[in-house]
Amino acid sequence: MRRQMEYQRILLVQTAYLGDVILTTPLIRAIKQVFSQATLDVLVIPQTAGALANNSHIDQLILFDKRRQKWPAFKDVLRILKARHYDLAISPHSSFTTGLLLKLSGIPQRVGFKRLPIRYFLTQQVTMPQADFTIEKYLALLQPFSNQSFPIQTELFPSPEDKELANQLMKKLDKGKPTIAIAPGSVWSTKRWPAEYYTQLIASLKQPFNLVFIGSKDEQYLCQQIIDQAGAEQAINLAGELSILQSAAMIENCDLMICNDSGALHMANAMQTDVFAFFGPTVRSFGFFPFRPQDRVFEIADLNCRPCGKHGHKECPEGHFRCMLEIKPEMVLQAIKEKF
Repeated sequence: MRRQMEYQRILLVQTAYLGDVILTTPLIRAIKQVFSQATLDVLVIPQTAGALANNSHIDQLILFDKRRQKWPAFKDVLRILKARHYDLAISPHSSFTTGLLLKLSGIPQRVGFKRLPIRYFLTQQVTMPQADFTIEKYLALLQPFSNQSFPIQTELFPSPEDKELANQLMKKLDKGKPTIAIAPGSVWSTKRWPAEYYTQLIASLKQPFNLVFIGSKDEQYLCQQIIDQAGAEQAINLAGELSILQSAAMIENCDLMICNDSGALHMANAMQTDVFAFFGPTVRSFGFFPFRPQDRVFEIADLNCRPCGKHGHKECPEGHFRCMLEIKPEMVLQAIKEKF
């Protein structure tokens, strides 16, 4: 193992989706624990940077806007990385672009997983372990430097203002009822439990529970459509109205999150709110299941076509979508009744 004092400036790269960034927070915390005297910067995309705001383990966030003008943004970020003279880069992200960026930036020690295509750009390759959760896999990147075990609890840090906003919103709800957060969206269509099923479920929950819808601006219409069709006029649609950490503060005040395999799941885990999640095209072995004791996953386990892809698809490749259609609203309603 290398001496930790060798490294004074460290870069962590995670330019994937929101859920991936949240799952990286235990690694961020662990890096700061192992390299307590080092500066730690994190490279993310603008769409997820808000998730790492107020994180005291991070010295600086560097933005790589790769989803727009990728190569001009690449050149801009490369210039920043060169100027900061890092001693060590750690990357859970395994893309060619990430590997090339780290190599060209001149960082002398570059640690990542022994996977294609990034392996060709690394100075230290770590074999990805067989582990239940992606968090544990990410933490394995510290094996060259420490034999410690690290907790897997993820974390987000809403500001006092974020929490005050959530408290004000909660005052609009009935204090005598439990509150359920609903996040029916996902970037990938086949990861979404059908909207008509959400509608049926919400119609059954609208009297005994407060209902709060969470999501992005793109999911605002989907949430409102479910609310309207379920006749749940008292439900609050916050999709597109809150920042990532404002949403996290709101979720923290809820008694349960119901969602798909999406960033909302990981936000709820980070805020230690129980999760009921729907998994269709994706499976446990991918490592993205919720990890807290009271969490529950709904899935049709005995389908030969599962998994059909790590991120799902726009349409079911088999044309039947059984992985989601066979998870009936009555099954979820019964589980909610048992919980409350």
